[in-house]
Amino acid sequence: MARDEQRSALGRARGLGAAGEGVGHWWAQRLTAVALAPLSLWLVASLVGKIGASRAEVVDWAASPLVAVLLVATLVALFHHAQLGLQVIVEDYLHTPWIKIAAIVLIKGAAIFLALLGILTVLLMALGRVG
Repeated sequence: MARDEQRSALGRARGLGAAGEGVGHWWAQRLTAVALAPLSLWLVASLVGKIGASRAEVVDWAASPLVAVLLVATLVALFHHAQLGLQVIVEDYLHTPWIKIAAIVLIKGAAIFLALLGILTVLLMALGRVG
């Protein structure tokens, strides 16, 4: 009898598939959601408070160290959370392997690009290069 035939179905399945990766993905999505709840409330309340402010006043507000850090944290959490969610949709509903891989690469690339663009903008405001 071959060695593989002696193992149970559970024994053969252990170590296969993306079970470990799925748990990490799930936790990352939950943690980014938890982070986004207070960050989003802070951002919306802050921006509502800036209604009627001049562009220079908004840039000065965004350039303060605490606000800049919170904006960067919001951008990182937002784009990571969006990328994770879109990846799940692609994995669940696209069945052609090369299309699935291309879509995931595009989504991750767009999330990284947009997050870096947002972070660069915040840094430029914080350094006084935008005004």
